[in-house]
This record gives sequence, structure tokens and C-alpha cells, in this order.
Amino acid sequence: MKTMQVIFLTLMVVLVTSAQVLKSGKCPTPDVQANFDASKYLEKWYEIKKLPNPFQEGECSTAFYSLKSPGVIEVLNSELLDGTINFVVGTATVKDSSDPAKLEVTFFQGTPPGPYWVLSTDYEAHSLVYGCTDYVLFHLEYSWILSRKPTLPQETVEKLEGILSSIGVDVNKMVPTIQDEVYCSAMHQ
Repeated sequence: MKTMQVIFLTLMVVLVTSAQVLKSGKCPTPDVQANFDASKYLEKWYEIKKLPNPFQEGECSTAFYSLKSPGVIEVLNSELLDGTINFVVGTATVKDSSDPAKLEVTFFQGTPPGPYWVLSTDYEAHSLVYGCTDYVLFHLEYSWILSRKPTLPQETVEKLEGILSSIGVDVNKMVPTIQDEVYCSAMHQ
């Protein structure tokens, strides 16, 4: 029993110090994008804001989605960190074809998939993504505001933050992603 307590406390310390958003209770179950069409969602998206997480620490972040097969999307995430372009390739899969806006994404073989729920998108300018995982007494939240361009009008950002606030997400914890053309020039070469 003492070993389990040590493991639990260690996990808590790691999660809290990694700046992830850890909250008590179970994950909310928000509405997702109605009639989600993955074929319209493909191609490049720029990260505008995110909830902090330990696997994305750079700036100039982008995601490129391409269709591998029906219900399976290849994900290429890129970022600029300390002058170096980092990228990771993963796979997003529709878990239930009757709810295609709820995807699960994996980046490394053998790791459990993470939820990638598209809460809102117009396919042409913005997307709001939310993920949450339950861990017995608490849950861990992720969220991204994405745009087809390196910028997004503030009123759109506020509208998307309103959706997150309505499900209990503390949008004050979201951090903006630098997408400055000069700063991010290495990403475009």
C-alpha cells in the first residue's frame, strides 16, 4: 500500500510541476462539432493558444492532417524550440463513426491514445479542440485554439474561450503561441 501512495504522490508532483491543467472530479462531456467532416478538416492548422502541456514546449506550432484511410488521419505536429524544428507524427482515429468529431490520437506505439475532440470548427478559419483524461479522483485537460492562418481575430478567440469556459475550463491558464513571421521563419523554409 505504501508503494502505491509513493507512486501516486510522485505522479501528482510530476503533473503539477509540468504545468498541465489538473482538476478534481471527472472530465466534462461537452458537445462536439455537429456533422464533423474530416475531409474538410485536413491540411495545415496554426496553434493560436493552448493549455500548457509537457509535450509541446516550443513556439510556431502547427498541425498538418492528411487522410490515411476512412476514419484514420495522419497527424504531423511541428514546433520551433530553441532554434530547432521538432516534429512528431501520429495517428488520429475516429472511435465511433456516429460521432466523428471525437477522435483518439496516438504518437508512439504502445502508448494509450489521447482524446482529441473537435468542439467547434468552421473548417476555413478556426478550430477548438479539447481533450480530457480521467484519473480516479482527478482529470487532466488539454485544449487548443487553432487557425488556418498564423493569427485569429480576438473576437473569434473570445468566442472559442467562451465555449471552454462553459464546460469549466479555466481559459486564464491558456497560453498564446508565438506565430510571428520573422520569429517563425525557420518553419517556412
